[in-house]
Amino acid sequence: MFTDKGLKTFNFGMQGSKLFESDLVLKLLLEKKNKIKNVIVDVDVTLKSENKSDGTFLKFLPYFNESYVIREHFKELDDFNSFYYIPFYRYLKFDSKIGFREMFFSVLNKKSNEIDNGGYGPLPENNGNLNTEVLDYQPHRNRYYEEIKKICKVNNINLIAIMTPMCEKAIVNNYFKKVNQLYPEIYNYENIVTEDKYFSSCGHMNDMGAKVFTAKILNDFFSHECN
Repeated sequence: MFTDKGLKTFNFGMQGSKLFESDLVLKLLLEKKNKIKNVIVDVDVTLKSENKSDGTFLKFLPYFNESYVIREHFKELDDFNSFYYIPFYRYLKFDSKIGFREMFFSVLNKKSNEIDNGGYGPLPENNGNLNTEVLDYQPHRNRYYEEIKKICKVNNINLIAIMTPMCEKAIVNNYFKKVNQLYPEIYNYENIVTEDKYFSSCGHMNDMGAKVFTAKILNDFFSHECN
């Protein structure tokens, strides 16, 4: 939908990722000399902690020795010295997720299928089985979001921080209002898409919901740039 409007865009969203990974992706894009005009980042339930995503951060480990940015970002992890000083340690520890096959393809610099479709992978329908999601925790200031803001400011990047929709069954307990008390600049799109038919899970929109939401984002932030 962005491309149809004449906007060059890539979706770096990874299911389960947190601001730890979002911050790292932005740093890597700049390390590779990409010219970035706008960044849209989801900042809502990710504010409950500063933890990394165990399932997502592993995607970066095969490139640990190749990238100064990755090494710097991982410096405070418990296993950093082992990653750095013990050959193949990261493959031995996480073999089931980044084993020899992944290492082999990283050496070949083979492009993964995540490059297809501009990084977008549509989620399926929910088949009427949405579980209630309860946001019963307190948002906190987040060092990685703070770093994203600083990086964007230094590099003259327009940062668009958003809170994404939740399904009708979500019990939000004023969570999104609490986020705006911490960070008033974050745009609240909690209720832009609400009907259960638009969701794959309570916190993740399916393909139909993503299209409705994307149309709203395009209209609100990019109408002046679209061809």
